Amino acid sequence: MVEEWQKWAQRLRRHPRRVMAALGALLLGTGVTAFGTGPLDAAVDAMPRREIVEPLDLLTREAADLAEVPVAAPFVLYRTEVTRRDDTLGTLLQRLGVDDREATEFLRRDRTAAELWRGRPGKLVSAEVDDDGRLLRLTARWLPRDDAPTFQRLSVERAGGALRARLESPAFTASVRLASGTIRTSLFAATDAVRLPDSIASQLADLFSGEIDFRRDLRAGDTFHVVYEALEGDGEVLRHGRLLGAEFVNAGRRHQLVWFQPPGGKGGYYTLQGESLQRAFLASPLAFSRVTSGYGMRFHPVYGDRRAHLGVDYSAPTGTPVRSVADATVEFAGWQRGYGNVVILQHNNQRKTLYAHLSRIDVRKGQRVEQGQTLGAVGATGTATGPHLHFEYIVGGVHRDPLTIARDNGGGEPIEARWRSAFEQVASTMREQLAAAATIVQASAE
Repeated sequence: MVEEWQKWAQRLRRHPRRVMAALGALLLGTGVTAFGTGPLDAAVDAMPRREIVEPLDLLTREAADLAEVPVAAPFVLYRTEVTRRDDTLGTLLQRLGVDDREATEFLRRDRTAAELWRGRPGKLVSAEVDDDGRLLRLTARWLPRDDAPTFQRLSVERAGGALRARLESPAFTASVRLASGTIRTSLFAATDAVRLPDSIASQLADLFSGEIDFRRDLRAGDTFHVVYEALEGDGEVLRHGRLLGAEFVNAGRRHQLVWFQPPGGKGGYYTLQGESLQRAFLASPLAFSRVTSGYGMRFHPVYGDRRAHLGVDYSAPTGTPVRSVADATVEFAGWQRGYGNVVILQHNNQRKTLYAHLSRIDVRKGQRVEQGQTLGAVGATGTATGPHLHFEYIVGGVHRDPLTIARDNGGGEPIEARWRSAFEQVASTMREQLAAAATIVQASAE
């Protein structure tokens, strides 16, 4: 490129006239070309003109174009919460993302809607709000009591620009669920690991307690498979029902059970061979608990010396229901020094049970109680370092280890002959379900 410029520079110096003449010719040619278009433009201007008018439906086209544009869906936020013991209406609505003064006032003042924030905690609440926090719909579901055959459903919706509340009592829908686990340290650690509901784990321990000592007999590697009920309201699990069947393999020995209720008769638990598992005494006075202090000599946490512990201590939060382990008559219900609030039950065959440190007492002296009936609640009254239940088992005036209470009392009668065929069908189905539950452990291991 440099050499070319040098050559042109040399030519300009040597022949300046020739170079300028060539440049002028080039510019002149361009001008001629531009000038040459002049006659053509004049000819075009001289041509006859005709005006053509066509109607255009612009509104229709704009509407069609707008119809093709997708309309953005309204923003709706869905959120679900469970009411807590220390909740107020304000804290609950805040967690649900509701910022709506009108809705807050309605929920507080409307007699039906106010059921949302009254009563005991544990209500399952779902809310739909827009991007401004305005409440569009709210639904709450809860149990009026633990053994209720129905649940409560509160619906709050906007109708005609105003909020309306409706309270209904629909029936549960029962579904069957399966679970399996392997023992590593304890039964309750294993049930926690597979997220088995506490109420189902408690039934499992109660029903097999007559055959397995869950404190002394468990081995690492023992397995369990369970089939149980989940009671649902509108597709949400509100509580868990009955343990329908179970298998527990302890030290290589297989234990099985199934729930069977003959038409019009009383249901009960049986082995898959038809032997009744009904026992005179439950294994524990708490539906779900852990032993914190066993029977025998121990170091006393209050008095600081070694002395005989004539019962078993179960750790549980204050307010946990305490149940009767068997049918009985209330011999004493009141305050006794170190026991604090205490209930003593008189059973058949010179047997007694004692329940101490209660936060409240729900029975009175002379009252008849049934197995599983609530006597009071766990507390820390009397000589106690914290909330727990002290439980004693007395036979003929002599204290016995309460952890043997279920094993000391035999089972009931086998299945009646007239129900044998129906029972076999139920047992056959349960075998299939337990086999299916066992595959959950295998799939998890793989």
